[in-house]
Amino acid sequence: MTDGTDDSGQSGGISGDGPRVDPDETIGLLQDLVQIPSPYFEEDEIAEFVYDWLDARGHDPEYHHVSEPNITEYEGDNVVARLEGSDPDAPTLLLNAHMDTVLLVEDWDEDPTSGRIEDGKLYGQGACDMKGGLAAVMMAFDALAEYDLAGDVLLTAVVDEEGPYGLGTDRLIRDGIVDDCDAAIVTEPGPILAQEDIANPALLLGARGRYFYDIEVRGKAAHGSKPHTGINAVVEAGKLAAALDDLDVGSHPKLGDGSVCPLKIEGGSQTLSVPERARLMVDRHVVVGETLEDARADAERVVDELDLESDVDVGFREAPEDDILYGPYVTDEDHPLVTALTDSTRAVSGTDPDYGYFSSVGDFNYLGDRADLPTVIVGPDGENIHGAGEFVYTDEVVEVADIVADAAVRLLD
Repeated sequence: MTDGTDDSGQSGGISGDGPRVDPDETIGLLQDLVQIPSPYFEEDEIAEFVYDWLDARGHDPEYHHVSEPNITEYEGDNVVARLEGSDPDAPTLLLNAHMDTVLLVEDWDEDPTSGRIEDGKLYGQGACDMKGGLAAVMMAFDALAEYDLAGDVLLTAVVDEEGPYGLGTDRLIRDGIVDDCDAAIVTEPGPILAQEDIANPALLLGARGRYFYDIEVRGKAAHGSKPHTGINAVVEAGKLAAALDDLDVGSHPKLGDGSVCPLKIEGGSQTLSVPERARLMVDRHVVVGETLEDARADAERVVDELDLESDVDVGFREAPEDDILYGPYVTDEDHPLVTALTDSTRAVSGTDPDYGYFSSVGDFNYLGDRADLPTVIVGPDGENIHGAGEFVYTDEVVEVADIVADAAVRLLD
């Protein structure tokens, strides 16, 4: 965290004539956002709030409908707004943040949507992940409206990042909303979920990817008093889970090592019956260079080496479309977006940013891999993400808003 002074010794943001956000207004917006419960698939109220906030400031927002009728039966709306630049050949910058949170956690000892502020921390479910980042980009976007930029700025406040498929940003890509974008900033909390031990101000320049094994094991039923006459699919699935847990995974100089984590074995229910079916679900985080087919081949090789008696089908989690995949990506440190954010961090905080890489996955994977956009994560930090007692540092929310706004001017001016 910073002391809130810039290179000129002024309080609250960027030196010179760059855009600055009002700290009190920023924290007030954050508090309003946190006080609206918005677990994934239940974002209607917060989407309306974001739309109305942008509309009241003359930004002509639009709802972008998100529909997934086959698996989740979900219907919702992203909120999209654009600042048009003066030069059609100049780059377009995407500012992306999600409006949803995880489901409200029961272990809170206070209202999980209180928005209580104490000692520079604002508490509430989703305060850090990622309503702090949402408030930051909304304020940055509003500040940028006062500037005559050459390039466009596209703001996308999306639904269902915390849900199973990231349907909001997936739909942005599928409908071509981000086709004209040249780079993206996602204001997820960074250092707390980085591979390395880093602190804000920080720029996260990539992320591991994630594939989700869904493996069927088919044994042979028999009476439980004579288990040797059958093939116990649950036992075989356990052997496979242990072997996958020891799988050699890929490594990357920036993203670190991949990982494998068996999550669940389902199978068996009848008394005195050898289970004939089991289902094994395994989380696989991957690095650049590891494809879905590589992951399938790895698991099939493990099955062959175990020489199980069961028949095993290695598959992946059902998804609405085959290309809904969290692929890994890395953004070059020399990219103009990274340079702009680095210079802006120095101007706002008076220090160089840490560089790091995200340990897990999110909408940034869709943008950095599927949409092939140079993507940087820069967001306010906090603690207890996804849990009771979640909070975000309020001064970092203001700092991120200033960094993002300043970087947009540097990149698009």
